[in-house]
Amino acid sequence: MTMATNKKRKSTKSPAQKAQTTTEPRPLRPSGRGWIGRGRGTAGYVQAPVEYRGTTVQVCGLWPFSVGTGAPLVGVPLGRHLYTGATVCADPISWFQRAKLISNPSVFVLGLPGLGKSTTVRRMAAGLAGFGSIPFILGDLKPDYVDLIEALGGQVIRLGRGRGHLNVLDPGESTEAALRLREAGYEKEAEEVEADAHGRRLTIVSALLTILRKQPPSDVEESIVDQALRILDRRFVDQVPVLADLLAIVQEGPAELREVAVDRGDFAEYQRTTRGLEASLISLARGGRLGETFSRPTTNPMRRDRPVVYDISGLKETDVDLRAATLLACWSNGFATVNVANALAEAGLEPQRHYFVIMDELWQALRSGSGMVDRVDSLTRLNRQFGVGQAMITHTMRDLDALPTEEDRMKARGFVERAGMVVVGGLPHSEMPLLTTAVPFSLAEQSLLTGWSAPPSWDATTGKETEPPGRGKFLIKVGGRPGIPITVKLTETERSTNDTNKRWHAQSRVGRRLHAVEPEEAVS
Repeated sequence: MTMATNKKRKSTKSPAQKAQTTTEPRPLRPSGRGWIGRGRGTAGYVQAPVEYRGTTVQVCGLWPFSVGTGAPLVGVPLGRHLYTGATVCADPISWFQRAKLISNPSVFVLGLPGLGKSTTVRRMAAGLAGFGSIPFILGDLKPDYVDLIEALGGQVIRLGRGRGHLNVLDPGESTEAALRLREAGYEKEAEEVEADAHGRRLTIVSALLTILRKQPPSDVEESIVDQALRILDRRFVDQVPVLADLLAIVQEGPAELREVAVDRGDFAEYQRTTRGLEASLISLARGGRLGETFSRPTTNPMRRDRPVVYDISGLKETDVDLRAATLLACWSNGFATVNVANALAEAGLEPQRHYFVIMDELWQALRSGSGMVDRVDSLTRLNRQFGVGQAMITHTMRDLDALPTEEDRMKARGFVERAGMVVVGGLPHSEMPLLTTAVPFSLAEQSLLTGWSAPPSWDATTGKETEPPGRGKFLIKVGGRPGIPITVKLTETERSTNDTNKRWHAQSRVGRRLHAVEPEEAVS
């Protein structure tokens, strides 16, 4: 057989054998979308699997986890990580006591109005109440916390014109606590409780004088008030004095007061020295623009064994001085109650309680007059050594930078610098230079905050504004560490206690009912 005849010979292979020799070799394992090739089940779209998160106790059979979490899981479940979806737990007490992440159990909250600052703090308060800490809301102006405290079975104290009174000279439970301590043999501790009550009363009276005059009292006037309070304590053993009694002591001019006033035996000189103080006390004691709320016996004494909120929403926004004075009085009374509880606990007379003190609308008190920063600073510094968590809330750093003197501005910025953790919501770009002077923020973090401050857009389909881009979004900063961006979402149970627009919603419901009736019924 020749070579030519071999080339012309036809192939004896079947079509199936030919197809098998021309196809590509089968892969050893499928790709991410299945076996590649026609008829082999390749998927055009692979749906993401359902993800579940749990602790080692909840899903212990799956340990070790394939993916860990970088967000802290100690404290109140505050929200989810904005990028990873991981649950973020955070509150100042748990991060200080259990996690050891911060050196000071306090949080400073900043953010523009309407983005959820109060809602986030309410989440902390509700979670800490579940952990055993008692929330104290020392001044609710809107009100934002009344429904929550009522749901927790707490005490609601209403203050304002015609609503209730808070006697700033009332030592509260300090007198009873000092008596119990002495009966138990704790004489030194009893003296400390009485000294603390005296100092706080002197501080709040001086603060009221500062707000009334728009300048702090002189050194001589503070010394006179100091001695007058001591005289009142000796004379009013079985009853509680009021501001009218303090005025009467100043007008009487006992030897202790005349010695402090340095009148050198001349009562006329004493009267000239105390003339301004007497005029201010008359305004406070006899129902001036500040005295109506503080010049009468306390309507509803504060308790220390349950959550408490001071509801001062009845005060109008035009009563700027009265709102600031009421906030300071509530803060002073609240910290005094905390100190009494801790003194009794240290003596073994009561169980140790931990409190979460919330100080909202800080800017109103700071702007009310010269020297108010010192008053707030003295109130907040006295609880450092006790088991008390603290939250201070304001809108922007400019609230702190708008104070009249550079000394006050530096002290106010110290509130942010000393805070164990800082929670920041949406802020305008102009805030960044002031914010970074107190807490370091990277450029990426600053861009995130300014993006959250953008206004909501308009939905042409529904004819309503969309939700603001920064609502419920916050950045948790601890010192120079990278911030943790979170988004806070309310549960159905929380929505009933987190409606801060009740009056708007009530108006909408009334409007819907009017539109629902017949025209004749609406006219009649």
